[in-house]
Amino acid sequence: MKLAIGDKAPAFTTTDENGNSVSLKEFKGKTVVLYFYPKDNTSGCTAQACDFRDNMERITASGAVVLGVSPDSEKSHTKFIADFDLNFRLLADTSKEICEGYGVWVEKSMYGRKYMGVARTTFIINGKGKITHIFENVKVPGHADAVMEALGA
Repeated sequence: MKLAIGDKAPAFTTTDENGNSVSLKEFKGKTVVLYFYPKDNTSGCTAQACDFRDNMERITASGAVVLGVSPDSEKSHTKFIADFDLNFRLLADTSKEICEGYGVWVEKSMYGRKYMGVARTTFIINGKGKITHIFENVKVPGHADAVMEALGA
């Protein structure tokens, strides 16, 4: 099922880099930038995370919270955060349930080889749990700027 603007964001509960339980419902009343990325400590994902990190003051000033989601483990997320001084939470989706729920766990192809992976996608969810923006097939350069523009930041 493909999500669309205006849809209710699929609920989820998982853990963050510290093993703390995180649920979408705990952000009721806040805008959430929920971004899905393929893998910790890879060039594109690092550039994207650092772009959010470097603009966090503007993002939080708009009242938004950033949550990154990938199939990596809590331990991997902890190292990624430490290596790049990230200032937002990363959610472990090792079962890929959240990725599947948001329709971002897809068949990909590289050098003719097909495999399943995360389609780099960002959702902005308003305080009532509705999706207000969807950024699909994200190209990292300029993405944080596009998100901030959508937030009015």
